[in-house]
Amino acid sequence: MTDSDPFSIPAEPTPPPPPSAKWPYLLVAAFLAVGLLVLVFWDVSLPYFAMAPGPTEEVADLVSFGEDVTVYQTTGDLFLLTVTLREVNPFEWFEARYLDDKVDLLERDVIRPPGSTDEQVRRSNLEAMNESIDTAIFVALNRLGYEVGFVGDGVEVLQVVEGTPAEGVLQVDDRFSVIAGEEVTTSEDAGEVIRSHAIGDTITLSGTRDGEPIELSVTLVEHTQLPGSPMIGVVFDTINLEMDLPIDVDVDSRNIGGPSAGMMYTIALLDLLTEEDLTGGHRIAGTGTIRFDETVGAIGGVRQKVFAARAIGAEIVFVPADNLDIALTAADGDIVVVPIATLQEALDYLRALAPIPELVASSK
Repeated sequence: MTDSDPFSIPAEPTPPPPPSAKWPYLLVAAFLAVGLLVLVFWDVSLPYFAMAPGPTEEVADLVSFGEDVTVYQTTGDLFLLTVTLREVNPFEWFEARYLDDKVDLLERDVIRPPGSTDEQVRRSNLEAMNESIDTAIFVALNRLGYEVGFVGDGVEVLQVVEGTPAEGVLQVDDRFSVIAGEEVTTSEDAGEVIRSHAIGDTITLSGTRDGEPIELSVTLVEHTQLPGSPMIGVVFDTINLEMDLPIDVDVDSRNIGGPSAGMMYTIALLDLLTEEDLTGGHRIAGTGTIRFDETVGAIGGVRQKVFAARAIGAEIVFVPADNLDIALTAADGDIVVVPIATLQEALDYLRALAPIPELVASSK
């Protein structure tokens, strides 16, 4: 038996220490993990390019004439449209694929064919733009009754597309003056000859390699960017391209690549060189190649170009007839999409437009 104090009060048990707050540490750890993932994957390039709406240019601002050329004032606006292309990392791929309807993803090989370098692609695109400008000048001046000379000494190979029948047969710097039995003096001639044949046809090219005569046969395959059209699998350049112009005219390409501004250059030249006001005060954008026969060819990136036209408040956008279905997916009802197959169709549409009286009057 033990002694006890009847008046003593039992001591209360000591409470356990409160649990430590772990969530701030977990939050910091999560941020660090995300930051590490971004750091690791940000510079990882996937085999895709993101194609997005690019800058627009008012075509009249890119055209200049000699002092002795009569130039007429235009009341409206004619815009050419572009796209931007960039290789993507995983985050940019996810954004383009799931979050941004204005951006399309293209496989890298479509933009930069295997075996080619960025510099070769850039050079090829700039050459295509320069040739489209020359063609636009030729078509416009020819329509106005001028005598225009446009010749070359044949074509040479700038690039061979890997995985096509041309690989291993044609080589860079090969020169040709006869394709499929027809004489060609420019790359436009070569393109027209090739397009006159069918996918699967085998054609012969005659020319020189390192100064020695060659005659090569190549089977045409489907174009990588223009379904249904044939291609050899090379990029041609015109040898010693020259154009003898009856008037002094110059077009600034702004280092934009590709041939898709040809139609708009042609329309702008006609608008500036004739008293007829083609725009009638309207804000018009457009895209499409132009050929010597005045037909308008299909282009890439038409969705992005329609988005670009909407962004600048264009009322109307001209698109190649072959691109109409795709173009309409980007229109959303706030812009009129007009399919164009020939230059004449574009001119007929413009002439049928009701002019905006206050703008036309203020220009006089």
